[in-house]
Amino acid sequence: MKIRELAVPGAYEFAPPVHRDERGAFVAHYTDSAFTEALGHPLHLGQNHHSVSRRGTVRGIHYADVPPGQAKLVTCVSGELLDMIIDLRVGSPTFGQVDSVHLDAVDYRAVYLSEGLGHAFIALRDDTVAAYLNSVQYTPDREHEIDPFDPELALPWPPDMTYLVSERDRTAPTLRQAREAGRLPTWEACEALRTARIQEPGDGQPASG
Repeated sequence: MKIRELAVPGAYEFAPPVHRDERGAFVAHYTDSAFTEALGHPLHLGQNHHSVSRRGTVRGIHYADVPPGQAKLVTCVSGELLDMIIDLRVGSPTFGQVDSVHLDAVDYRAVYLSEGLGHAFIALRDDTVAAYLNSVQYTPDREHEIDPFDPELALPWPPDMTYLVSERDRTAPTLRQAREAGRLPTWEACEALRTARIQEPGDGQPASG
């Protein structure tokens, strides 16, 4: 498993070995040991789900309140997508910074986003299936959106397709508006949550007290 941290701290690309033979392919997107070695704690699993998207479908930018936040491991199990990671943590040294990773069903790479980061993607083919492992269950009143076409963020959407966007995302506030409304997570809260994750019993650290 090859792991690299992206330009947005707290986001990682996982490139697992793909085992191929005459039957097809076999891959493990997540292994506890590799993940824990890279991040200092295992992945907490609260919910898994997947989406099926037509070419040009834009999902996001989505994020959750911190605490509790929602970390996620995102993979593409069919088709092809461009995944976006956005630093929404007020006070972060990379606040507003964006990175992207190409995910498909050939290399089977995955992207991990820690709590407080924004997530979006665009499907590059019809019937693109994205699969998610989420650290907590979806709770609507703690989930929020940022305009995926906010010019201040200037996400690198491919220019050669028609975008399909939900009403929820189309009418979302800009990054500046969300910040002025006090709706964004803070770097301090996210760092406190990360530290607590690392120090939890069973994560290779002794229990306190």
